[in-house]
Amino acid sequence: MSGEAEVLWTLALHLGLTAAPMVAAALLAVRLGARSVPLILALALAASGAVAILAFWAYYASPSIGRIWAFLVLFGSIEIAVWSCYRGRLDRRLLAELRTPLLLWVLGSFFLVYLGFLHGGVDQPLPMASSRFSHQLPSDNDIPQFFSNWFFENGHHGTVPEFPGGWLSSDRPPLQIGYVLSQRAFAWDDAPALHYQVLCVVVQQLWIVGMWAVLCAARLRPLVRGLAILAATVSDVAIVHGFFVWPKLIATAFLLAALALVLSAGWERWRRDARVAGLFAALCALAMLAHGSSAFAIVPLLLFGAMRGMPSWRWLGVAALVGAVAMAPWSAYQRYGDPPGDRLVKWHLGGVIDADERGALETIVDSYGDAGVGGAIEAKWDSFTTMSGLPETPGEVGSAIADTADGSFDAAVETIRKRRFFSLLPFIGIFLLAPLAMLLARTRGRNQQAEWRFAVFCLAFVAVGCLAWGLMLFGGPYAIATLHAGALAVPLLAVCGCVAGLSATFPRFAIAVVVINAIGVLILYTPALTPLPGTSYSVFAAVIAAASLAGFGLVAFRAPPGSDEIRSQGTCRPKPGGEIGTATSRTPALH
Repeated sequence: MSGEAEVLWTLALHLGLTAAPMVAAALLAVRLGARSVPLILALALAASGAVAILAFWAYYASPSIGRIWAFLVLFGSIEIAVWSCYRGRLDRRLLAELRTPLLLWVLGSFFLVYLGFLHGGVDQPLPMASSRFSHQLPSDNDIPQFFSNWFFENGHHGTVPEFPGGWLSSDRPPLQIGYVLSQRAFAWDDAPALHYQVLCVVVQQLWIVGMWAVLCAARLRPLVRGLAILAATVSDVAIVHGFFVWPKLIATAFLLAALALVLSAGWERWRRDARVAGLFAALCALAMLAHGSSAFAIVPLLLFGAMRGMPSWRWLGVAALVGAVAMAPWSAYQRYGDPPGDRLVKWHLGGVIDADERGALETIVDSYGDAGVGGAIEAKWDSFTTMSGLPETPGEVGSAIADTADGSFDAAVETIRKRRFFSLLPFIGIFLLAPLAMLLARTRGRNQQAEWRFAVFCLAFVAVGCLAWGLMLFGGPYAIATLHAGALAVPLLAVCGCVAGLSATFPRFAIAVVVINAIGVLILYTPALTPLPGTSYSVFAAVIAAASLAGFGLVAFRAPPGSDEIRSQGTCRPKPGGEIGTATSRTPALH
């Protein structure tokens, strides 16, 4: 099989396997009466994450149990989907709305896979991914594959080997390992590294589904919603961190799904519903089981959730219980399975990068004690200045301009890539015009209430998230707030919020800014600056990437109007004696 055909087959396989439990969960939710698009998408993502984390524990118990679980999930998902559709009568308008994020996710995966392999490297996917869109990145993208190979063959038997650099299996959360194990039994023998890379890109791109849920919950106009999702998809964060497959964007998908619940019009009811409490807690737990940096976004998520409407005590109790149950097995594994499992905590919160014998709390206390008040303040200040990118940006911009003038295009691209990789404000770039536009035309902006509210909410969320991010991290030199050290939901929400703010104030200008930014990002990330030996540009990959991006835009802008709840548009008729759109009068619906 040729490399191009192999990529196509592998991508189709993993899209299908990843979609199966999500589609089943969404159809089952519709069959049982759910009518809110954000809620259904949150349920679908939660089902996807639950399948993956249970696959991890199934393989840990026994590789045989793990393989059985993988096949049960596939055939069980097909059976649930068929059963949900068997009698028909599912709301076609609702299904059309749910089809949109599915198509966006598929097209976004095609776009990124083929853009990533634009310069070949199919036979060396992980080395290609580590340098394709940025400077040479570390081997973090290989860690989940390394440990998934061990658990696939050995389960809990024997001593889990260390990854080079002294990394233990307990040092990093296991959700991406679980995703790999959930599909490892399906036709991986020929090209395991390619299967791993493609699968992980597909799973990283689930953030698109989470962001679509947020945009639907915010009830933006279709044009603005399309502009926002396009701007976020064609951004440095989505491209770089989507192809270099460390699990940061996986966590983003669950964080965005939880945020969609908070933003929905149904929050007023849901904050008293124990079932939604369990869903919300499960999404937050799955985000933490994907990457610990999720904590920096969970802080503003909880704060704004309380501001939108404080949940009942029963709701909070159920959420705490579900969160504890979801996190307890991993915490136990860190303590007893492969201790100590606290290296990342000591690194990010204590500023100690090398493994030592001290506990996490002792390390953090010692580090702050050694730094003193002045040193701690200076470390935090370094983090906030790194977010801004201001100390080095002017000189680097001048250097990039000079390099371009001298014909050193590659050097200029590398300089810009690095700055946008490390710092938040340079990443936001041209979208920083949005806050200024909102100040200048705030009266006009408030006439577009949905876009204005969403923009203000996103900017406030980003501000609180950055505050938590900068204060919780220890600070320089080893734990400074570079962009990739935080929760990637924050910069993606910053972009979408800025697009909404521009659309509310200067709508035509907003379109121009999104187009200019997309063109600039594509120019920045199309070249392969450090290609692997023996690789070259592929016309086939370029055509597929371009067609996928064009299809993405077409679907995003031609999507059904969308709403937080379908029934608010009068598209569902109430059944006599029952809830709107419920499957039976005995089944309460989570609308």
